[in-house]
Amino acid sequence: MGRFERWLSAWVAACIVAGIGLGRGFPAAFAALGDAQVANVNLPVAVLVWLMIVPMLMKVDFAALRAVGRHWKGAGVTLFVNWAVKPFSMALLGWLCIGVLFRPWLPAAQIESYIAGLVLLAAAPCTAMVFVWSNLCRGEPHFTLAQVALNDAIMLVAFAPIVGLLLGLSAITIPYPTLLLSVLLYILAPIAIAQGLRRACLARGGQAALDRLLRRLGPLSLLALLATLVLLFGFQGETIVRQPLVIALLAVPILLQVYFNAGLAYWLNRRFGVAHCVAGPSALIGASNFFELAVAAAIALFGLRSGAALATVVGVLIEVPVMLSVVRIVNRSRGWYERGAAAGRPPPALPQSSVSR
Repeated sequence: MGRFERWLSAWVAACIVAGIGLGRGFPAAFAALGDAQVANVNLPVAVLVWLMIVPMLMKVDFAALRAVGRHWKGAGVTLFVNWAVKPFSMALLGWLCIGVLFRPWLPAAQIESYIAGLVLLAAAPCTAMVFVWSNLCRGEPHFTLAQVALNDAIMLVAFAPIVGLLLGLSAITIPYPTLLLSVLLYILAPIAIAQGLRRACLARGGQAALDRLLRRLGPLSLLALLATLVLLFGFQGETIVRQPLVIALLAVPILLQVYFNAGLAYWLNRRFGVAHCVAGPSALIGASNFFELAVAAAIALFGLRSGAALATVVGVLIEVPVMLSVVRIVNRSRGWYERGAAAGRPPPALPQSSVSR
């Protein structure tokens, strides 16, 4: 992990301070940026989100989908946790924590919007940072790449229905045309552009050329993320100044779902006898979120000033320290894991000669 990524939470905290200060010092400028939109899509944010997402998606090789079958148990566990558990557990935790337990300390008008942001955060599995987490726990790189490619392919068709279902169950009004437009703008189009750039780069200079381009684009992607956060906190500044406890309370369900889903994926892989080098990235993919997409979708659906946008940004704030803690748990528990995984594997087949006797 590079120095910039390692200190992402510190950069996010600096963006909170800068955004609040700039928003209060230059309200007219931020109002103009907020009004620069077409069909409910904020144009400055859309540009920044593309700068965030496209370089990340260029790392994904969809040809790796052919390798999914090599580790089908680990892939099955990850898919189950990502798509059948995580969005629904987050909706439940959001309702319990934000809608019930913490309701007295939160602005009543934003309760549903906060829950919507949490659902958006959990409805898309992480793409780019997973490669970092997998490397830190010595994960199987081919499995990680194949799993990320598979999740991105599923996200094209599953993100909108899951979000629509969960927010509908929460009685939150969903502007479906805007939701579908978000899928087109922030999933389908960036994937198509990223894969086109990837193929062109590989055809021109091979893997070395692609690696050089990704190294150049990496800082641009993170700077775009930080600029987006400055915008968001410029609009959210007054809310945060009045109620600084909001961020801490929103972090609680996010932390609970990260540890719950990582633990569930890790335990299931152990029960099925999956190798630790597959179980580690499986747990990390099951726990982390594609927060860039969540931020973009929250802004498109509910606006820059919404509680949903703020909730997704809290996910960015705690992503690095909480995922590093999961990596540490996975690494330190390897001995315990491998004893149980070995017990879960079927015994080796006897040689034919032994069977005949």
